[in-house]
Amino acid sequence: MRSAPLNNHRVSNLGGTASMRPTRWLLRLGNLLNAGAKAEKLHLPARNGGPYRKIDLFTRIFPAISVIIFQMLITSASLHVLSNMRAYVEAESLWSKQQKNAIYFLSLYADTRDENYFRQFTGALDSPMGYMSARLAMEQAEPDVGAATRGFLRGGINADDIPGMISLFVHFRNFSYLDDAANHWRETDAPLLALSAFGRVVHDTLADKADEPAVTGLKAQIFRLNEQVTPLATAFSLSLGAGSRAIKSFLTIGNIVSTAILIALIIWHVRKLLIQRARFEDALISEKENAQITLRSIGDAVIRVNADGQVDFLNDAAERLLGATGAEAQGTSLNALASLIDNASGLERTGFVEAILSGDDIKIGAETEFLLHSGAGATPVALVGTRIEIDGATVAAVLVLRDMTREHEFIGRLSWQARHDALTGLPNRREFEERLNKILVTEAEQQSEDALMLLDMDQFKIVNDTCGHAAGDQLLREISLILRRHIRKNDLVARLGGDEFGFILPGCGVSAAMQTAERIKGAIEEHIFFWEGRSFNISASIGLTSLETAGASIEDALRAADIACYMAKEKGRNRILFHQASDSELQQRHGEMAWVQRIRDALEENRFFLLAQKIEPLDGVDRGEHVELLLRLREENGKIIPPSAFLRAAERFDLMPLIDRWVVRAAFATISRRLSGPCARPLGTIAINLSGASVGDPSFTEFVQDQLRAYSVPSALICFEITETSAISNLDGAAKFIRTLQQSGCQFALDDFGVGMSSFGYLKHLPVDYLKIDGSFVKDMLHDRIDRVMVEMIQHLAHTTGKKTVAEFVENADLLEALRSIGVDYAQGYFVGMPEPFAEDCERVHPTSEIAMSPCQSGLKPSSGAASVAAA
Repeated sequence: MRSAPLNNHRVSNLGGTASMRPTRWLLRLGNLLNAGAKAEKLHLPARNGGPYRKIDLFTRIFPAISVIIFQMLITSASLHVLSNMRAYVEAESLWSKQQKNAIYFLSLYADTRDENYFRQFTGALDSPMGYMSARLAMEQAEPDVGAATRGFLRGGINADDIPGMISLFVHFRNFSYLDDAANHWRETDAPLLALSAFGRVVHDTLADKADEPAVTGLKAQIFRLNEQVTPLATAFSLSLGAGSRAIKSFLTIGNIVSTAILIALIIWHVRKLLIQRARFEDALISEKENAQITLRSIGDAVIRVNADGQVDFLNDAAERLLGATGAEAQGTSLNALASLIDNASGLERTGFVEAILSGDDIKIGAETEFLLHSGAGATPVALVGTRIEIDGATVAAVLVLRDMTREHEFIGRLSWQARHDALTGLPNRREFEERLNKILVTEAEQQSEDALMLLDMDQFKIVNDTCGHAAGDQLLREISLILRRHIRKNDLVARLGGDEFGFILPGCGVSAAMQTAERIKGAIEEHIFFWEGRSFNISASIGLTSLETAGASIEDALRAADIACYMAKEKGRNRILFHQASDSELQQRHGEMAWVQRIRDALEENRFFLLAQKIEPLDGVDRGEHVELLLRLREENGKIIPPSAFLRAAERFDLMPLIDRWVVRAAFATISRRLSGPCARPLGTIAINLSGASVGDPSFTEFVQDQLRAYSVPSALICFEITETSAISNLDGAAKFIRTLQQSGCQFALDDFGVGMSSFGYLKHLPVDYLKIDGSFVKDMLHDRIDRVMVEMIQHLAHTTGKKTVAEFVENADLLEALRSIGVDYAQGYFVGMPEPFAEDCERVHPTSEIAMSPCQSGLKPSSGAASVAAA
């Protein structure tokens, strides 16, 4: 019986926990223990290569087969050569016999004149003559095999020997001994020919009835011919025999040498196999020792059971886990040492060892199991079971158990951290929303009264900015303690992020919730925060809503409380505001908040687009195309939304910088395409409106300069419009912004000028290039003397300070002529030009009915004073 190689053991993984992934070498060590022990017992080498295959046997015996085949070929060749030499020796013997017979029969013919003897003479002489003709055929430049065959057949040679004789003569005739024999053979040609001719003479003479003296003379001549041929025949025979013996000796020596070489090769190959086997045995022993050491040193518990399910090996970790030594566990079943309890069901898991040994495709330990044994309590473990096969038969199973105590504790900590805020220890937003969802479900089923409350710190940013984040963190910890003390046991308070806290008050009506909110607000107001010798008075704004009226979803409930909290801050902070669906102000704020996501979606889906409205120079000089870019939003259903519908919400919720950046990028990209397009027309000034938030943002200046370089837009074409109110609210920032981009070549216009008369004094601090006269003065100037005076005054002021003017809302020809007479430089309005898509010149289309709206419908000048278009 032969042991299968180590890698022929089929290992089937029967399962394991997700957290436990034992390495393949660990399972292989179990295989090695079993396979190595069997190989050592049978004194056969175990190897680490692939499984034995049929080709392995052929590979191992191929050298021996090659030696045998080679020796067989040499022997066969030798016998073939010797057989051919034997045929030549026999042929020479027959040649000599027939030559002598020819002399004998010719002599008898001379004595008796019997024609039978003469026919026997010619028949005997025909054999040597056939040999001669065969030799002559073989000695040709191209040997005539057919003629040689016929010659040998005349000489009485067996047909089976003829091919070998021809081959031997043709290929080996230059061999010294064969060449010497061939030379002697050639020397017999002349005597044979003479004998043949003399035989005819004798026949003719005797046919004429010669006398006795003539017959005596003929016989003397016959004897002389015999004396001439006999030495030559003898020499031929001797040389052929010597050649035969020489070839035999050569072949014998060759066989001996080749046999010796082949024996040496066999010895070398067998020695190599023995050395390889010895190495396999040494490697197996070494690997087995290493496996034993490794198994005992690793931290996972390794248990091996035999085919009967009895334990026959435990490493040190397994001994510690099971509370039994290897000697104590030897021969016992694993179930007798410990029990495996399923974590999910709490039931004992049985039959898993038998399942592993049977090879069923099952998973054990997909979740953490608990191991119970007499020496200790329950230990969480993960388990992987593997069976070992040899020659298709299951011989053992290896179980690897990992002590999951630390992982179990770590998972518990992670679970707690996933649901709690690390700074305050309060539940986090995730836990808060899950609890809120459960409350909403219960509310729908039981119609119970529950309240939701959001609290936002009023002075947190001041503390954070003036004293640092460490002070802010400490303030949040102190506030969280206050909040815990002033809620009921079944209430939930959570930190939702930053300085925002959320409360769920189950079973709490509106009046009770208001009392809780007042209590919390008062406790925070009484608390004085101290940090490094400084003290701060703290307050909070609270938004409150009833879950009965807030809506059926988490989003609706949180939005209602958030709006109430936001309004509490706007109304002066340190107050409580209850959300009521009938409150018109809250409804308005709710609508604005709904615009936040709609604006973000439009930016992501690129549903904003630009229109251009012509600005006409009133001096009649064409300086190219002057336009102001106007922003519109296209809803998903295709409806066009004017900026008046969404700019107020964008300003309130700090989305204007995002919109501004989109417009700048889109405008510059279109300008770049128009300048390089095939239908390009001269461009004058492209006016782009900016919001106050972008004007005061230093990073926006860098953004504009980067976009100018990226799209290769001439800066002289760009005129940024900023509103008078936004510029005055941040005068220093606006002035710095204007000067920086003017150095790059851009121009600036002060939009809505004249609305705030107190702003005339600030004009000298704003180095703008254009003043845009507010349309409220322009549209009625033909009928209102004060409006006309305002337009004339702004025009005079602009020219005095070196600035040009643009009049808005020009609706008819009379207004246009009046503005020209006053000296206004540019006019803009529906009479001058309707808004149309700002696209490449080749793509320009006429305004659609949706775009051609009245000034009020277009939303060009929202009541909030926001720009009609914002830079992207």
